[in-house]
Amino acid sequence: MYSVQYGNHTIEYSIEVKEGLKSHYISVEKGRGVILKGKSIPVEQADKLILKKAKWVLDKLELVSAISDGEIVTGSRIQYLGRKYYVELIIENDSAKITIDFTESKFKITLPNQLNTQENLQQAFENYFRIKAQEKIEPILKKKSKLTGLEYNNVRFMKLEKRWGSCTPSNTIIININAIKLPFSLIEYLVIHELVHTKIKNHSKEFWAELSKYISNWKELDEKMYGMKL
Repeated sequence: MYSVQYGNHTIEYSIEVKEGLKSHYISVEKGRGVILKGKSIPVEQADKLILKKAKWVLDKLELVSAISDGEIVTGSRIQYLGRKYYVELIIENDSAKITIDFTESKFKITLPNQLNTQENLQQAFENYFRIKAQEKIEPILKKKSKLTGLEYNNVRFMKLEKRWGSCTPSNTIIININAIKLPFSLIEYLVIHELVHTKIKNHSKEFWAELSKYISNWKELDEKMYGMKL
């Protein structure tokens, strides 16, 4: 593990040697942190590459941290639509189930004591995010499909481990339920990205050219999405 100092921040990073790459690039990944990938270079040169993108790296570290799952207790914060919201647990033994109520400023969770386990709370939020993802993202998908003329056959909301979304050969669009944690700008980018895959199934030059017809700043948004890699 290596580190560089950027103002008051210390950025720790690792190096992943990939001799086949023509240039170096940086990724910020959940569970792995900051990784510089590319040909073997001296540490001094690696430090300079990290410092050159230091602000971007710090932004992505914050975003990746926000998306990560943590313990759900009173006082913790949960990411939703690009912001972190306070959590309040209310024990009511007359309750028979876990109820999640979003008040626009915090999550109020009512539950009986016997259901107060992290496993139950995580499952309750997974169910909640699945419902909210369908409720809020599907209308965006329908609207963007109409605006772009890119048609899909079906949409499914699932918990995916390594992708924010995908498009099947039969043009069923699959959206990760955790996409509901993203800001609306990235949700819209994700939706249009997958809609373009109904026409072009790979990430060729033609794909990015098609995407640019609908999103002029797609490179910036794609970097942000990559920075929040699951």
